[in-house]
Amino acid sequence: MIKLVRGFKDILPADTALWQHVEGVVRELLEDFGFAELRIPVLEQTELFARSIGAGTDIVEKEMYTFTDRGGASLSLRPEATASVVRAYVEHRMYAKDPVCKLYTIGPMFRRERPQRGRYRQFHQINAEIFGLHDPRTDAELILLLMTFFGRLELGSVALHINSLGCPECRPRFKDALKLFLAGRPEEFCSDCLRRKDENPLRLFDCKVPDCKEAMQEAPSILDDLCEACSTHFDDVKRSLDRFQIPYQINNRLVRGLDYYTRTTFEVLGESLGAQDAVAGGGRYDGLVKALGGPNEPGVGFAVGVDRLMELLAGRAQDFEKRPHIFVAAIGETAQDMAFEWVQGLRLQGVRTEMDFENRSLKSQMRRADKLGASYVVIVGDRELDEGVAIFRDMATKEQEQVVLQEVVGTAVDRIRTSTVGGES
Repeated sequence: MIKLVRGFKDILPADTALWQHVEGVVRELLEDFGFAELRIPVLEQTELFARSIGAGTDIVEKEMYTFTDRGGASLSLRPEATASVVRAYVEHRMYAKDPVCKLYTIGPMFRRERPQRGRYRQFHQINAEIFGLHDPRTDAELILLLMTFFGRLELGSVALHINSLGCPECRPRFKDALKLFLAGRPEEFCSDCLRRKDENPLRLFDCKVPDCKEAMQEAPSILDDLCEACSTHFDDVKRSLDRFQIPYQINNRLVRGLDYYTRTTFEVLGESLGAQDAVAGGGRYDGLVKALGGPNEPGVGFAVGVDRLMELLAGRAQDFEKRPHIFVAAIGETAQDMAFEWVQGLRLQGVRTEMDFENRSLKSQMRRADKLGASYVVIVGDRELDEGVAIFRDMATKEQEQVVLQEVVGTAVDRIRTSTVGGES
């Protein structure tokens, strides 16, 4: 038997209804906020990620699925979406139509990490990006959208962390202070951190090795070295979040795992997820569009880890399972032919309908209807055909009524539409 590739997973029918619900909620919300969907390929030139994410990051150095194709080009499965969205924004000159551009994408990403709870080699993200606005209220608007999304999913156990990473003007001062701090304690860090401490010391804040994380608790705070413009920007973001009563924690150790972030950065943590607790994150990346060959347009965005979000929603999949509205239990060849016609007619009018093709006993068919969770069962056999009626049974109340054969489809459609308006699905 051929099994799944390690670190990948199947999303089974019992769970896909919940996935569809989550995607439906976020699509509606994003489009209310003026975002349009962009669908990007899963395969890109490796250089795109090396230039955007950063050649010294764990993602580029260790985690990307990279290969050389038959033409000699180096290609990689996308490990994140922002770089691909920016590439599309630049390549298709979307900025020429309107400098302010709001895009979202939903789909799988790929990183060759050690599989564990909440971390897969194929994982799914919801991404939202805004281009063309420097205003700090844009950062707050994006966070408001994100927290509203979690609110509509009725997630109560999430915490928002925010930080500022400064800009090219003030970050060099902080890097110098950080290098000075690191120079006196090489024995406290792993080999990767020692290799990166001179070239890219901010990456040490993102190291997952426990000893390194503990050592970095004593490191200087980037918030102490912000220039006036970055400090004002961060204050304005906080003021806007306060205006909408969005609770947050300032985390001056938060850098995220990508090199392109500037100024505002944030994460949303799922308090019940354990070690892999970041369910969403993002920030501002004002230099990325220019770095990838486009105009000097600012950007800000976020990504939601859908797989981790599903862990927070565990136990709710059955609430969104699409069960049959109607099950037609037909006994006898003539009844089966009539049932087949009813089933197709009901389906074409949006009523989820099933029947048994094996002509099994009524008891067996009723047992299957119950197992499928059908709301109603239409029963028809030789006796019903002789009488010109079918039996319409409510599976919740066990009440039954007779319906003229010619009115079965109409009655079923009316009953389902009435129950749907009343809150059933």
